[in-house]
Amino acid sequence: MPAVPPDPTVLHPMPGQPRVVLLKPLITSPLIEVGEFSYYDDPDDPTAFETRNVLYHYGPEKLVIGKFCALGEGVRFIMDGANHRMDGPSTFPFPIMGGSWAEHFDLITGLPGRGDTDIERLLALAWWDWPLQHITDHIRTIMSGSIDDLENAAPPLPHG
Repeated sequence: MPAVPPDPTVLHPMPGQPRVVLLKPLITSPLIEVGEFSYYDDPDDPTAFETRNVLYHYGPEKLVIGKFCALGEGVRFIMDGANHRMDGPSTFPFPIMGGSWAEHFDLITGLPGRGDTDIERLLALAWWDWPLQHITDHIRTIMSGSIDDLENAAPPLPHG
């Protein structure tokens, strides 16, 4: 009798072992590509691989897992959505929050290292307390401007 290869489209390739899943038949995201026979072993919920093990996957980058990869419990893929800009006064990921904030993914400029004086200036500006519309109007400056630019964009102080 000739040898018969296993079926790469079966979710649970090992009878009686629900903790082991083949990933190719499991994955539904078009942003994840998996080769045949790559598997994941997890005693808790191996079918939750896509949501529990692929983190910060907001796109557009793809996760590519080749053929015959063995992935064990607890493996995590940290995708590009976890990266926050580090070149402006704020590291907050405004673009992923939607609205007109999402239009500013392409901004890249520099901010020199932050010393005590820079921290004091940022705390005095408290841009996070600005009115939401003012933040939205000045999102480019908050994300990638200098502290001088941020000071120039600050709303007028209330007269009291």
